[in-house]
Amino acid sequence: MFKPLAISLAIAAAFPSFVHAEEEMARVNVTGSNIRVSEKEGASAVQVITAKELKASGKTSVADVLRSISANSGNSYNEQYTGSFSAGTSGLSLRGIGQKNTLILVNGKRVASYATAQNLQETFVDLNSLPMAAVQRIEVLKDGASSIYGSDAVAGVVNIILYKQFTGTDITAQWGGSTEGTGQHEKSAALQTGFGKLEEDGYSLVFSIDAQQRDKLQQSDVAWMRDADFRNQQRGSLGWAITNYAGTDPTKTLGGARGPLQLVNYGDITPGKTGQVLAYNPSPYKTLIPGIERVHTAARATIKLNADTEAYVDLLHSYSRADQTFSAPLTVNNATRVWNNATQALDTIPVVLPVGHPNNPGATPLPFTATLFDLGPRMKQDKVTFYRALAGVKGTLAGWDWDAAVGHSSSKLEETVQNFVNRYEFEKVLADGSYNFFDPAQNSEAVRNRLRLSTLRPAESTLDTLDFSAAKDIWQLPAGPLGFAAGFQWRREKMDSQTSTAVLSGTELRPAINIINGSRNVSALFAEFNVPVVKDVSVNLAGRADHYSDFGNAFSPKASARYQAAPWLLLRGTVSRGFRAPSLPEITQSTAVSYVSVLDPRDPITPTQTRGVTAITIANSALRPERSNNLNLGVVVSPTSSSSIGLDYYRIRQDGVIGTESATTTIANEAAAPQKITRDADGRITTLYRQYRNQGQRDVSGLDLDLRQRFVDKDWGKLTLAGQLSRVLRFAEPLSDGAPLTDGAGTNYFGSIPKWRGVSSATWEQGKWSSTLTWNYVGSYAQSTHLDESVAAFSTFDVTTSWQVTPKANLTFIVQNLANKRAPWDYSASGFDYTQADPRGRFASLKLNYKF
Repeated sequence: MFKPLAISLAIAAAFPSFVHAEEEMARVNVTGSNIRVSEKEGASAVQVITAKELKASGKTSVADVLRSISANSGNSYNEQYTGSFSAGTSGLSLRGIGQKNTLILVNGKRVASYATAQNLQETFVDLNSLPMAAVQRIEVLKDGASSIYGSDAVAGVVNIILYKQFTGTDITAQWGGSTEGTGQHEKSAALQTGFGKLEEDGYSLVFSIDAQQRDKLQQSDVAWMRDADFRNQQRGSLGWAITNYAGTDPTKTLGGARGPLQLVNYGDITPGKTGQVLAYNPSPYKTLIPGIERVHTAARATIKLNADTEAYVDLLHSYSRADQTFSAPLTVNNATRVWNNATQALDTIPVVLPVGHPNNPGATPLPFTATLFDLGPRMKQDKVTFYRALAGVKGTLAGWDWDAAVGHSSSKLEETVQNFVNRYEFEKVLADGSYNFFDPAQNSEAVRNRLRLSTLRPAESTLDTLDFSAAKDIWQLPAGPLGFAAGFQWRREKMDSQTSTAVLSGTELRPAINIINGSRNVSALFAEFNVPVVKDVSVNLAGRADHYSDFGNAFSPKASARYQAAPWLLLRGTVSRGFRAPSLPEITQSTAVSYVSVLDPRDPITPTQTRGVTAITIANSALRPERSNNLNLGVVVSPTSSSSIGLDYYRIRQDGVIGTESATTTIANEAAAPQKITRDADGRITTLYRQYRNQGQRDVSGLDLDLRQRFVDKDWGKLTLAGQLSRVLRFAEPLSDGAPLTDGAGTNYFGSIPKWRGVSSATWEQGKWSSTLTWNYVGSYAQSTHLDESVAAFSTFDVTTSWQVTPKANLTFIVQNLANKRAPWDYSASGFDYTQADPRGRFASLKLNYKF
């Protein structure tokens, strides 16, 4: 039988020095509850990142700070994901189950999700749109919290808490660059100012602004990747792109070696092949990290209306721009298509040189593949404007602490691209012979400009909210007060993500589409009780009922218990049921055209090799929400007031996970559902059709270890040690529809999910000096195609050293990736996994801070 008291006494006997007096603490609200509590540690595990820790990290953005925590297991993306419809953004995926399952709040309230979807279906908050200078602390709740916050909180909640009161002025400037000759530099600056103390002056005003600029990093800037030659790596090959050939045989070269084209052995690119092909190095056309410009502003005004009531206004605004090389110049071939808006399908454009064309010396039409190098690389710029305006009144009335707020938030995207190709002009030059496909140097600038196409893709996501909550100790029990909280919320979510007019008119060759157009209303009632059962034992009960105008209702209960078995020992646990509502891209009017790689055993040319095909994905109005059952158990040992050891177990089981049928399943069942596949005249797949639906399950579990220790010596100063280590025990999903669950922990079956991930730091403060050494660790993981082969574990060290030059001025030297460790080779990612590693190598910065 489980006896917490017996365990407590046993540990106390073994370690008598652990026992210490409890500290009196003020009652505060913590993320995951609407009731004020005074405990240092609650029933749920909450990682708190303070302003001091933010500065010691040396990081310049909220995204960089959060993505480095150990609970960010996998399946999250930052701006390195350049092939995304959400390029330039950054998200967080607690427990590796997707950005859509992690709820991001600012000052406890929701903000608008990014203007369009990640991976076609994931709606998420773009961390790159949130301010850094205004952050007072960040609370990461590593527990399901649908009973408090509703949808999206399945894996946990991140609450970014901004300064509500600040006096004086704080200015920071930082400059840094790569030490590895990549040419990448980064500059940032921040201002934080405020005046007025609420209790003394009756008002408080806080304003902050921060700006960041960083150069673009191309693959050709990184020494080990610039030649795209990975033949010395495990299962590596020459990663060059084959082009300029007749028909479907790459060895029937056309035009010869010109410009970036070179003759190379076919077998170097595709092992087992013979002959020579024309190919080019794609590295100069591949952006690893976009160039960015960002400006964030935040303002908070609070005024006391009377002794018990205050009004507040909370404003956020940001502008972000990300510039990248989208891709190499367009390659045209027999799979070149355009969108037909009338049929909601793709039409194939014949890529055939007619008889008499200068590039066709033969007596028959000539199908061909060619890259239009002289049009230049295809470029992309994403401009995002984000804001939130929130106004509210809070106070105390008849013993009730209440808060009412109304808000509006928006994320607006303008994505422009250059050097795409005009379908109608392309058809003209094919017919009249005015464009030389195999010697582009012969083309006039006039004909090039006819072919070039620039477009604009607009998108906007908006969120309107109305919140009210109230809390009170409603009854005095023998063990303490019975806390109660209740409230209601209403919000309207809307997403309008369009494509360019050139795509809709069929003008753009090889279009990618992510059209989303829908809205819904959500209303919710919630209640929470905090029950002191006996001395040192409390139980929290919470429930929330949500109503969605599209799919219906969802109810989310939660029960948690906290047992202070001894002054130095806490036992805790929660059990809850959560949900994720179908995202607007999944359930409303939406159509997406994307490009995927498939292995087709019926392919007449490459039945054993993957090739790119088009996928058309549509929404499903009959979707149900994903449901989850969460279990969390934990123990916190605090030997002294300056040390703690926390160990927490989590398990998340989801049903009805929303997704699409895999390409492998669609191809395997072609005979039963031929309408899902379109093939060309040669019998090769051109298009797959798929629809979102509730399909498999997901079972995830793991452990979190949190260690903290502080040593103080009058001569040597203060040493603070901190460490977080996460171990994924299980990450199971079906590999295909109807298949049993397969455990992908420690593999890249379902995105890379390393079993181990950790971050530890040591901070030494003495006199005017302070230094922090941080160790970041990502464990190895196996390749899903060859489980006996692994991606190596990856460790980096970051160092920050600060000197308090004067009482007002501070100088800090920062080195990220001190040992210049290279990201580990991952052949499934054709280089390295950008969800787990950074290609920049060592990066050094200097920061100056001045306070007035």
